[in-house]
This record gives sequence, C-alpha cells and structure tokens, in this order.
Amino acid sequence: MSRVLIIESSARQQDSVSRQLTRDFIQQWQAAHPADQITVRDLAVNPVPHLDANLLGGWMKPEEQRSAAELEALARSNELTDEVLAADVLVMAAPMYNFTIPSTLKAWLDHVLRAGITFKYTPTGPQGLLTGKRVIVLTARGGIHAGASSDHQEPYLRQVMAFIGIHDVDFIHAEGLNMSGEFHEKGVNQAKAKLAAVA
Repeated sequence: MSRVLIIESSARQQDSVSRQLTRDFIQQWQAAHPADQITVRDLAVNPVPHLDANLLGGWMKPEEQRSAAELEALARSNELTDEVLAADVLVMAAPMYNFTIPSTLKAWLDHVLRAGITFKYTPTGPQGLLTGKRVIVLTARGGIHAGASSDHQEPYLRQVMAFIGIHDVDFIHAEGLNMSGEFHEKGVNQAKAKLAAVA
C-alpha cells in the first residue's frame, strides 16, 4: 500500500480546473490502486500561516526557551512535515497566479523545507533527504506558458523538489484556460489525457 498526499491550493472551488484535475486523479488512482491511502490537505479551506518570527523561533530556539506561540507554530510545521515524510506520492494542484504558484502553496513549502528533516547541509553542499518519493504537479493556467520565460512555476517547483531529494516529478499543465473556448477545451482535454498516463 502506498500513501498519497494531495495538496490543493486553488482559491476557487467548483469552477477550479486544478481541482477538477485533482478529482479526476483521485478517481483514476483509486481505480488503479484501490488499497492506497489518499490524504487531501486543502490550503484554501485551511491555510497555513506565512513564515513568521514564531515559526523561526520554534525551529531555532532550545525547547525550554520557546514561547507558547513558538511551540504552536512548531507543532503546525511538524504536522505538515510528518504528512510529507509519510507520503510515497505527493500531488500538488497549483493554479498559476501571476506567473507562479499561489502564496498558500509557498507558505506550505516554507513549513516543510526543514533543515535536518527534509534536507541537510553537508561539507559539499545541501543534500535532500526525501529520496524515493514521487511528485505529480497539476497546474491550471490562463495563458500558455510551458517552456516560456513567463513560467516561474515549473522551474521553481522542480528546483525545490530536487533540493529535498525528489527528482521523479511529473507536470501536467492545463493551459490557455482564459483564452477562447476552443483553447480552454483543448487545454483541459490535453491535461486529462496526460493525467490518465500518470495516475
């Protein structure tokens, strides 16, 4: 049995294409892997705070010196990190907002990129500690950005995943969604076809 962790980050609900792709993924994955355990964390419904002094204090101070607020921030980060550590497959559903990922997803990443836990520093440089995991990223984009200089989403997420040791990363882009109806339909259909190949 594998554990699948899905991270939703779209601010939209029923009309969200990235959420539509997630629903399709869950349906297809469950059909192919009925014994697997799927956990969904929705960052729009339950957002995590952005990186702040309390979280930094919780990470860096000795336990006896942490304030109540720092202990609370650390406990939240530990919960999020434990979910990632337990997952065999990580699925991130991320619409493109202003050429990059939603700030809610960035905040989540800031909680789980943890020195000594998901990566470590060595004499030869940082080393990722999450080897052997698989990542699937489902994106929804108003325009067409794949391979263009305007795409600050895929390169960033690839670098972050590599930093924590994950190199098995698939991207599925639904593009052209805010263009004409023809482009919207084509973008969704192409993404669904690619989704069927990875689920």
